[in-house]
Amino acid sequence: MTTALTEQTLGNLACLIPGATRVFKHYKLDFCCGGDTPLRDAALKRNLDAQLIASELAALVSDPASEPDWRNEPAAALIDFILERFHERHRGQLPELIRLANRVEQVHGNKPDCPHGLAEHLWRMQQELESHMLKEEQILFPMLRRDIPLPQTNGPIAVMRYEHDEHGAALRRLAELTEDMTPPENACNTWRALYRGLEELRDDLMQHIHLENNILFAQASMH
Repeated sequence: MTTALTEQTLGNLACLIPGATRVFKHYKLDFCCGGDTPLRDAALKRNLDAQLIASELAALVSDPASEPDWRNEPAAALIDFILERFHERHRGQLPELIRLANRVEQVHGNKPDCPHGLAEHLWRMQQELESHMLKEEQILFPMLRRDIPLPQTNGPIAVMRYEHDEHGAALRRLAELTEDMTPPENACNTWRALYRGLEELRDDLMQHIHLENNILFAQASMH
């Protein structure tokens, strides 16, 4: 069974196995924008043991977590969940993270490991994410709720997928600026709170993109 799992794509496994996304986060495997990559290839790229990861996934199959299988839920229910769980949360997360980043850069700007440019990068992420979410809320999600058939939804979905790739690139830049969200040993509480918040933002945004790319958009494209 584990060999069969290594042949499947990260996106498919994230849909198929409740709790798989937690395993992928642990190994830093990109299951959202890189969802089309087989587990075997993704593990090889990061010098990881694909069979070991597959064994952890197989254990989840025999002991499923209580996460809902969104593939079996109506699109409207998933959209409601995305709006409440991710859109609202991102709008609360980013202003506070920008405030904390500004504070760290102002107070610790003379230190070599200060994340210079982080506040500006987060501000750009906020602008791009807000524009993206508004397009979903005002254009694409109403179309999917009304179950408008192809090809009318193809264009908006393609735009959202492209912007998801842009968000993925922004997350990679975020990791570069912060030593993968690792504060220095002598970091103050503000600095540590900032990096904890950034890690939460990354986890939430990756899960957000996964649910849209691999489930909501994939199912809409089959209609």
